[in-house]
Amino acid sequence: MQYKDRLEEAEERFNDLTAKMANPEVIGDPDEYRKVTKAQSELTELVSKYREWKKNERELADARAMLTEADPDLRQMAELEVVRLEPQLAAIEQELRVMLLPKDPNDEKDVVLEIRKGAGGDEASLFAGEVFRMYTRYAEEQGWKVEVTSLSESSVGGLNEVIALVSGRKVYSRLKYESGVHRVQRVPETETQGRVHTSTITVVVMPEADEVDIQIDQKDIRIDTFCSSGPGGQSVNTTYSAVRITHLPTNTVVSCQDEKSQIKNRAKAMQVLRSRLYQMELEKQMAQIGAERKSMVGTGDRSEKIRTYNFPQNRLTDHRIGLTLHQLDLIIEGRLQPVVDALTNYYQAERLGDEGRAA
Repeated sequence: MQYKDRLEEAEERFNDLTAKMANPEVIGDPDEYRKVTKAQSELTELVSKYREWKKNERELADARAMLTEADPDLRQMAELEVVRLEPQLAAIEQELRVMLLPKDPNDEKDVVLEIRKGAGGDEASLFAGEVFRMYTRYAEEQGWKVEVTSLSESSVGGLNEVIALVSGRKVYSRLKYESGVHRVQRVPETETQGRVHTSTITVVVMPEADEVDIQIDQKDIRIDTFCSSGPGGQSVNTTYSAVRITHLPTNTVVSCQDEKSQIKNRAKAMQVLRSRLYQMELEKQMAQIGAERKSMVGTGDRSEKIRTYNFPQNRLTDHRIGLTLHQLDLIIEGRLQPVVDALTNYYQAERLGDEGRAA
């Protein structure tokens, strides 16, 4: 099998790390022990799959050896085993190839999710609210945490804009292909002629940047505080708990008024600011690397329509990969996994093809 040497090395390293974890006193330093534990954990899935492959390979070799048996019953049993094991082994090999692809360094990160209404007025704001609810329900299904940092409601109960922090296991790896323009086609409740209207919203998914990723000099930011307010200017509280941070070199402005504590709002606003600056750096890198890498990281061109939600036909179409699903009613309720899986598989196949051509 291709890559067998790399898999053998991975298994050897996994065994060494496991032995170290069994004797933590050998490591001594708690920070070093955490690094060892993390490294061992990252190899667990790959090594487990490789051991499964080796087990299947042994069983297939044994079954093929039995094909020469004189006993017809034994030969028939061997033929059935070969028929069962050959496709199983091929499927495991494909999984291993995917696992050995270079990892996106952001895949394990939490994200900043931003949704804004586009063209379509009230209908766009209503759709923005529905899409945010879709992601929130999907997050609940995945066991993730969603914290709203900024929210602007429309007069009809939709959302003009919402910014939220989504944290959990492998959040960016699953949401990174959601960035772009999402288009909705349906008959608004206010439409008396029954005509289908088209509206758009923009979705941006940014990997949350750690302090080590983006260093922000305090002299480069201006922090303003103001009273939080609710929809229509209604006062929420009379203390100056809301925070607005301006990054002067890039003129990037972030506000947060979700918490009653000014300290918490400031911390959340800094998280969003750091992620936006990190996103700018990523986009610079992607512009240099080219369009393929840009699509893989999943930020995409915000002016590009990536998906259509057609309610009359109960249809979702992702235009990037030619995916059409007639289960929009389920997807809009948070059952987003079929879409996430299709996008992940598509881009993984692209990368495998690129790797094969390079080899």
